[in-house]
Amino acid sequence: MNKLVASVSDAIKDIHHGATLIVGGFGLCGIPENLIGTLKEQGTSDLTVVSNNCGVDDWGLGLLLANKQIKKMISSYVGENKTFEGQYLSGELEVELVPQGTLAERIRAGGAGIPGFYTATGVGTLVAEGKEHKVFDGRTYLLERGIVGDFALVKAWKADTLGNLVFHLTSRNFNPLAATAGKVTIVEAEEIVQAGELHPDEIHTPGIYVQRVVRSVSSEKRIERLTVRSGGLRK
Repeated sequence: MNKLVASVSDAIKDIHHGATLIVGGFGLCGIPENLIGTLKEQGTSDLTVVSNNCGVDDWGLGLLLANKQIKKMISSYVGENKTFEGQYLSGELEVELVPQGTLAERIRAGGAGIPGFYTATGVGTLVAEGKEHKVFDGRTYLLERGIVGDFALVKAWKADTLGNLVFHLTSRNFNPLAATAGKVTIVEAEEIVQAGELHPDEIHTPGIYVQRVVRSVSSEKRIERLTVRSGGLRK
């Protein structure tokens, strides 16, 4: 039952070429940066990556993108990454843009064993092209498919050796959803404690969803775009 893995490289060594990854995080908040960095060093390519966004040019998933390890992105927001833009416009990168709420629900559905669901989001737009439409109570909905990954890469604040996870504030974001939707879920945690040390009421994701836990080698708190108020008092 002990899911602790000795090193980050051991945790991701069986991620294979052509795998589909579901990766937690929002912007640069709560991203599994050690797993991503080691995956870059491993050189695994032709990846399909499901994540809200693709990091920035020099950090997060942007590292895999710059190394041309990603074949396809299924994501919601990609506006902070010039490499992404260049590869998409040149035809090197396949992109499936998904409304953010729909993306979250597709991941949740995949983790819950739900093959698809109907939503009104995207009806009448490019998002709806090629998808089944159905009318309920006079309103048109389109069918969206649940997403399951070969692997899920997740960042937690705390984990115990059984794989129970606690997330910290906004770094929770897509991580609990991603954790449920991978056939193999790999977690890097800033702190790892023994089984029984986490109070049951503070656990956000139960260990049944998690196969491997590894300690974060480092945890760099980057900010995509620092915005502060101007100085002075208003009259």
